[in-house]
Amino acid sequence: MDSGRDSKNRWWGIADRIGATASFLCAIHCAALPFVLALLPLFGLGFLADHRFERAFVVFACVLALASLLSGYRRHRRAAPLRLALPGLALLLMGVTVAENFSIGMHSTLVTCGGLLVAAAHFVNLRVDREQGHVHGADCVH
Repeated sequence: MDSGRDSKNRWWGIADRIGATASFLCAIHCAALPFVLALLPLFGLGFLADHRFERAFVVFACVLALASLLSGYRRHRRAAPLRLALPGLALLLMGVTVAENFSIGMHSTLVTCGGLLVAAAHFVNLRVDREQGHVHGADCVH
């Protein structure tokens, strides 16, 4: 593998790590939000409870997940990360759109589960990339 391809794969690995961290933090944020909602303004963190912030964060996580997981699929042709991510992305998007009109519990459950699925998809994608290492067979598309 040439150095250009190595640096591109390294960038996608970093993107997966950022995506996994962002998705995991999103899940923690959404799981904890009902319990700490009243305390956030006291610490100057009231913006974390704002629906606009949450929507922007979810859109960022979705775009990053799709970009890095589709790139991973093109490299290793394994669909497991996408099978985890797609329902997770759907839950995230439903949580910040449709479920905003329902109870905070429903909203938090959808977004927490979605965030955990997307984080798991990033971790699986990293593992599959690591398993393949620098050995690419005829069935591996670069």
